[in-house]
Amino acid sequence: MSLFHHAIVLLLCGLCARASAEPLDEPLKPLPAVPQQDVRRVELGRRLFHEPRLSINNTLSCASCHQVDKNGADSRALSLGFDGKPVAVNTPTVFNAALNFRQFWDGRVETLEEQSNVVITSPHEMDSDWHTVIERISNDPDYRRDFAATYPDGVTQANVQQALASFERTLLTPGSRFDQYLLGNTDILTLEEKYGYQRFKEYGCIACHQGVNIGGNMFQKFGVFGDYIADRGNPTVADQGRFNVTRDEADREFFKVPSLRNVALTAPYFHDGSADSLEKAVDVMFQYQLGRTPTEEDKRLIILFLETLTGQREGKP
Repeated sequence: MSLFHHAIVLLLCGLCARASAEPLDEPLKPLPAVPQQDVRRVELGRRLFHEPRLSINNTLSCASCHQVDKNGADSRALSLGFDGKPVAVNTPTVFNAALNFRQFWDGRVETLEEQSNVVITSPHEMDSDWHTVIERISNDPDYRRDFAATYPDGVTQANVQQALASFERTLLTPGSRFDQYLLGNTDILTLEEKYGYQRFKEYGCIACHQGVNIGGNMFQKFGVFGDYIADRGNPTVADQGRFNVTRDEADREFFKVPSLRNVALTAPYFHDGSADSLEKAVDVMFQYQLGRTPTEEDKRLIILFLETLTGQREGKP
């Protein structure tokens, strides 16, 4: 081969490589990078997130149920509150929660700042009050110094909430193999994983699990093709979902669609924590949400795809 032809081959290979690295035109999008924020606020938020003095009896921190060294959630079906009793619903992961359109299963607040207020003052979770929290934080000389250096008005409820939210907004997990696939590295998924993504779209899973967070951007009834709550038995007030917020009969048993990011790591599943494995969760979704019966092979392929949604935190798996 002449030097001229060799150069043409190299050029064409380079063009092919660049073409294959172009982002794919898919309905799902990769996670964004972690946003730039005031590092002092983020650090304060990190400390507060692990601070048991936010709870009335100094036993429970945000990290007690949202374990950031693991999956951002809890391994229990129902986490335990300050008094050691189970709370009403399963603890969702805090990872990527900043991208959800609302917070909590019933979507009763829109922002992370509001979310921390609800948890801290909930009689079932931390059972504290802001007078107590501010007093405890202000009496700590390290906190008092760092808040004064970060916020002109020092330790206040709004600043505690803002710092917590700043930290939580850093808890994104980009870099999953599926994200790399969406960004153009099509070789990073196996053929079976690609088939799984295809089945995920064809069966209609993507109708609810959509957007950058592959969920977290809409409400949906739990039990479109059957009464899941009745079949499970032992109904609770929490099973009424969005109805508990709006009192609108049309919202009964509606819940925020959870994100599927890192879903292979966040069992147990659903608002009641009733599905202890990804396989069981997929079975329930097909029966009650899709009204369809997949082949065992299709179900296996979809689970393989779901396992590609596990991302990275701070550059590590």
